[in-house]
Amino acid sequence: MAACVIRRTLLSTVNKYNRKHAISVLNVDLNSRQTPNMTRLSCSLFNVQQKRLMSSRPEGKVLETVGVFEAPKQQGKYETGQLFLHSVFGYRGIVLFPWYARLYDRDVIPATESKPTEPPGAHRSKEVKGKTHTYYQVLIDTRDCPHISQRSQTEAVTFLANHDDSRALYAIPGLDYVSHEDILPYNSTDQVPIQHELFERFLQFNASKVPPFIPRDTLQAWQEKNHPWLELSDVHRETTENIRVTVIPFYMGMRWRYCIRLENMGEEVVQLRERHWRIFSLSGTLETVRGRGVVGREPVLSEEQPAFQYSSHVSLQAPSGHMWGSYRLERPNGTFFDVRIPPFSLESKKDDTPNGFLPGPFTSLA
Repeated sequence: MAACVIRRTLLSTVNKYNRKHAISVLNVDLNSRQTPNMTRLSCSLFNVQQKRLMSSRPEGKVLETVGVFEAPKQQGKYETGQLFLHSVFGYRGIVLFPWYARLYDRDVIPATESKPTEPPGAHRSKEVKGKTHTYYQVLIDTRDCPHISQRSQTEAVTFLANHDDSRALYAIPGLDYVSHEDILPYNSTDQVPIQHELFERFLQFNASKVPPFIPRDTLQAWQEKNHPWLELSDVHRETTENIRVTVIPFYMGMRWRYCIRLENMGEEVVQLRERHWRIFSLSGTLETVRGRGVVGREPVLSEEQPAFQYSSHVSLQAPSGHMWGSYRLERPNGTFFDVRIPPFSLESKKDDTPNGFLPGPFTSLA
């Protein structure tokens, strides 16, 4: 499957179909960003006559049947074993279990308040009330990983190999966190529809169940043992000039991991050029970090490829602290603008890590 969003070459093919028919098959609004739409779907097509989900190989020339599309859930949650396409990054995946996080959305302002006019780099101290939002721990199909690597890190879920040493990091390949609205569900008659080394270790096929992939005892044991380091509890989101920044922090023991997604909600092509971080530790220190790009890249955000997601790490000399900052982006005409990174807290948790336990399989990032 090709990376990220549907390419312009495929859009011309989609437009040949009757638009109303396409909407009834997809159950999405082609003119709204509130639900996943065809222009932001991965390099996949729906054969309208057969109503089967099709995926494209990297060359964009060969289509293969993946399964039958299902209506996205507006209420409730997806169960363990639900197959899906990621609505932004386009990979095939399967749900392992849900997380119920607190979403702090700075774009949502009570009607009695007006939006502050602070500069983009300012740290807004106004309290933002969180609302419960569902995310899912998922496995990514390894066949799709090479095609999304320029848009999303597929080894972004990391652990400390030794929780007394913050330098040795390990990653579980093909593990991700996905928001409920990014799930495009489908079903398949294939008994092994997802290729991942943990698929058959965590799930088994049962034709009498819906979805037909049920959890093994090993999945529950793995979840319980790794809960402190996998748990997703807070999500922070803010939009500046049509660029939405979402931050999810994770406590790892002696350091924190944070996952960031930048998404272009507008039509203008922009490129990320610089980052500017402020890191406050409760020990009383305030550190400023500036640099080019992020994780060695300066991603372009366009309508065709609107999003970029990455993870990084930070250590503090105290059990807690805060981070905030901004990204500097460049427009096609050479002008720049700053995009706020919403402030988020770094809170330590009780260290109950099993001695010598490594939540593999993993790849060393040290």
